[in-house]
Amino acid sequence: MSLLLTGSVNAHVGFPDGMDILRSGGSAIDAVVAAIRRVEANPGDHSVGYGGLPNLLGEVELDASIMDGRTLASGAVAALQGYQDAIDLARVVMDELPHVLVVGSGASRLAVEAGFTSRDLLTHEARAIWDAPFTEAGTADTYRVRMRELAGRLSQDPERPHDAHGTVNVIARDAAGNLASGVSTSGWAWKFPGRVGDSPIIGAGNYADNRWGAATCTGRGEMAQRCCTAHSVVSFMRCGMRLSDALRTAAGDLHQLEDDYRSEVNIIGVDREGRHGAVSTAPGKTYILMTGDSHDIVELERTYVPPNDGSPMESR
Repeated sequence: MSLLLTGSVNAHVGFPDGMDILRSGGSAIDAVVAAIRRVEANPGDHSVGYGGLPNLLGEVELDASIMDGRTLASGAVAALQGYQDAIDLARVVMDELPHVLVVGSGASRLAVEAGFTSRDLLTHEARAIWDAPFTEAGTADTYRVRMRELAGRLSQDPERPHDAHGTVNVIARDAAGNLASGVSTSGWAWKFPGRVGDSPIIGAGNYADNRWGAATCTGRGEMAQRCCTAHSVVSFMRCGMRLSDALRTAAGDLHQLEDDYRSEVNIIGVDREGRHGAVSTAPGKTYILMTGDSHDIVELERTYVPPNDGSPMESR
């Protein structure tokens, strides 16, 4: 079986760790966690972990999920504060609790009980980025009004794509042919406190099933939640679609949504044979790939699916 890691471009810093695990005979689950853990520790990445951009109150809240394609076991945390290693905590949920998703203060309590080290996640650079829109726009009467104003303005600003939302995701295939997928994020910057996107929602931003394949998402999580995008890609393959068609169909469904805060959604998929692919609802997007046959990490272009691409939802 060929070894494989694929994911969002910002996963680059973690791929060597993940591939080392795969080459030593380790599991896809371990490789995904190792790769994402490295990204969460990178203060230069303002979409994940330490250095992530905060919510409207200036608090960094983290979401993450992990899924085992062999067993369909899953674990996730959301609105986690004060702990950097969200993907490791999601693994604790999967391995040690009879639950799939633990959120907010419960997630922080679990981190304490599991022996995680607490950390102030807000860096000076992230704080400066967070402050800028408030300086430019002034303040609104309520957090709800401020959220709507910021969301509408930033989602339409091509010069500040990193300010609005971002995520890291990784799919791995190990020597036994098992798939695993993981996603971690600090969520949409300036989000309403407690907002949870697609990243920790199994089926929305993350899904893996050895029988058919795996898929993960980045971008506007509310859109992926509404379409159950990651699960849709895998389900389309279950129904006989090739990976490329499954990805394109899922992206086409996203284009049919009415959304005042619309922005891109990016999807990566791997089928059960280890073939990979990726699409985006915006042009010019890329993803990365590393195989067991090479020490190089290759950046590849995602297929752009334009708004007029055919979709079954158009017949409604």
